[in-house]
Amino acid sequence: MTAPHSSTAPELLTISIVTFLSDASELRATLASLQEALAQLDEPNVLITLVDNSPQSDAGKIAREELSHWPVRVLEGHGNIGFGRAHNLAFERIGEFHLILNPDIQMQPDALKTAISFMRKNPDTGLLTPKAHWPDGTRQFLCKRYPALFDLLLRGFAPPFMRALFERRLARYEMRAETNEEAYWSPPIVSGCFMMFRGALLQKLGGFDPRYFLYFEDFDLSLRSGAAARTAYVPSVEITHAGGHAARKGWWHIRQFGKSAALFYRQHGLKLF
Repeated sequence: MTAPHSSTAPELLTISIVTFLSDASELRATLASLQEALAQLDEPNVLITLVDNSPQSDAGKIAREELSHWPVRVLEGHGNIGFGRAHNLAFERIGEFHLILNPDIQMQPDALKTAISFMRKNPDTGLLTPKAHWPDGTRQFLCKRYPALFDLLLRGFAPPFMRALFERRLARYEMRAETNEEAYWSPPIVSGCFMMFRGALLQKLGGFDPRYFLYFEDFDLSLRSGAAARTAYVPSVEITHAGGHAARKGWWHIRQFGKSAALFYRQHGLKLF
């Protein structure tokens, strides 16, 4: 592996990861895949910031162990301030490119190198989203059209038989036909689990809206980003993502989902069906 070099210049790549009582084995797997991807960079000038919202955990220790060859900054002790606000703490250091990364992602070894190469070849790209799979290998669709309230309720809370009745509608909402084996430009909304930004754009946008505690902060940021620069779905950048399923996490998560959805529609306009 090429050792990272020290430099007073801005980093090529900065990465922020937010944890909250994250599963240790899942976090280690994420960081191991990140280390493999970092090792392929031609310009290994990076900074990783782990922001731990947990009251007490070993996430920082795990990050330093798994990424021992790389500069790691750990921010902790501030309590659970929410997903977006926690990432915003890391944005005081933004490189030429910045990756917002969930702690439940495993990426292919060439993912970072491919993403940076694509964005350099396409300088109008402000935000890149990858091709994703669930851990069982089935496709996960990270791109979305502007959500109707019906789509959100159907996708998040409807029983399987009802989702099956509206399969064509869900497929359209998830842009399944558009996001396959070719790059696709300007999906309106992309998932916050893996957002590769051009650093200057992320600074211009001011990061996440801190009013979102959890859920929909990525919807809001995607729309604001798309109004300022192009978003690209790039299938040659591949990840596995284990998250999602707000409705299966209990009433607290459902309440947060509802509060954030109300804020999102107040900001961007309600679409019922």
